[in-house]
Amino acid sequence: MDHIFRQRRISVPKRTSELVALVAVSCTLFLFLHTRDLSTKLQRMQRLNDDVTAFNHLTDRIQTDRAEHAYASAQEYKEALEAIRRNTGAERSRPQRTLESEITRSEEVDQELHEEVLPDPWELNNTARADVELLFFNRVPKVGSQTFMELLRRLSIRNQFGFHRDAVQRVETIRLAPADQQVLAGLVSAHTPPASYIKHVCYTNFTRYGYPSPIYVNVVRDPVERVISWYYYVRAPWYYVERKRAFPDLPLPDPAWLKKDFETCVLSGDRECRYLEGETHEGIGDHRRQTLFFCGHDPQCTPFNSLEALQRAKRVVEQQYAVVGVLEDMNSTLIALERYIPRFFTGALRMYWEELNKFNRINRNAFKPPVSEAVKQIVRANFTREIEFYEFCKQRLHMQLKALKDSLITLPESPVTTNRRIETNYNSL
Repeated sequence: MDHIFRQRRISVPKRTSELVALVAVSCTLFLFLHTRDLSTKLQRMQRLNDDVTAFNHLTDRIQTDRAEHAYASAQEYKEALEAIRRNTGAERSRPQRTLESEITRSEEVDQELHEEVLPDPWELNNTARADVELLFFNRVPKVGSQTFMELLRRLSIRNQFGFHRDAVQRVETIRLAPADQQVLAGLVSAHTPPASYIKHVCYTNFTRYGYPSPIYVNVVRDPVERVISWYYYVRAPWYYVERKRAFPDLPLPDPAWLKKDFETCVLSGDRECRYLEGETHEGIGDHRRQTLFFCGHDPQCTPFNSLEALQRAKRVVEQQYAVVGVLEDMNSTLIALERYIPRFFTGALRMYWEELNKFNRINRNAFKPPVSEAVKQIVRANFTREIEFYEFCKQRLHMQLKALKDSLITLPESPVTTNRRIETNYNSL
């Protein structure tokens, strides 16, 4: 039987089996190559899709955040675009960047970023925005305002304008109710222009009560030096002699209070010298808040060293004040006053320096002892926003002078004047 089956077995030619094996190997190789090609294309498409997604996200950011991130967005846009070009083959047609060209471009960008852009003087000149030739000096206490007031009085004779000041009051009220603000605006506006008016009072918006906007000016001083000056000013013997002459029934203060020195007051934690943030206690005229004279009469302006009072004061200075001078930089202050408000201050610089000895004797306090730097630093820790406002006013003053682009104007290299005699006299105010 086995012999019969062996006779019926079909024989297959040897070449046919080799052909089948060759076809199978060829198909396997074709599928391998095709699969590899598809995988490569898929990876390229995935990278391209990621770059396009990043590019779309970037363009959305450019539209919504262009003002804040202009330079960073431009750099990201450039990187995304280069990534797309690399994946699409477009990069091959561009010349390759070299290290030298990149260094040159980096230097150009650094120069553009560090170059100071100065505004035109008219952009910083609020004098032109005033509705009338009426100068309103709402003077801050203990910033040399008596000196500036006397200078303005003499300039009124030289430059032919009216000089007016508020009368001495038993109780000096610097924050006014709306009705009193309206009365003040009417009183000041009643003077025939050109004229000047001087008063210790917070910034008052004349236009709110239907009166023309005057030319606002003021002066600031280092906040800690100013509060020390005020501390000894209200304890000076001649201060109470003058007050008694004006108001005979005025009671005299406690002798222990008069003898208390500033360093002891600070180091002992006396309530008068703690200067706590947010306090609204008025005290005896409590002029610790220099920002109050620029912020205004609103209750939001009263908390000591507050952020809102700082922001309001900065905004008012930028939008309303023609010049805010700095006591420690008298030269810059007088130059700015002359150049930005010439109708009232022409000749101020020369007059001040020619009659320096007379001006230095005004309101000088011989009873003010020196205060150690250690104690001043303790106080400065609580005057952070008051100090920020002072530095803001100083920078604005210097920017006004830089905008004039006058080579004859030299700004101080340090915040302290180099004239030692003037520095000493300021500390005695």
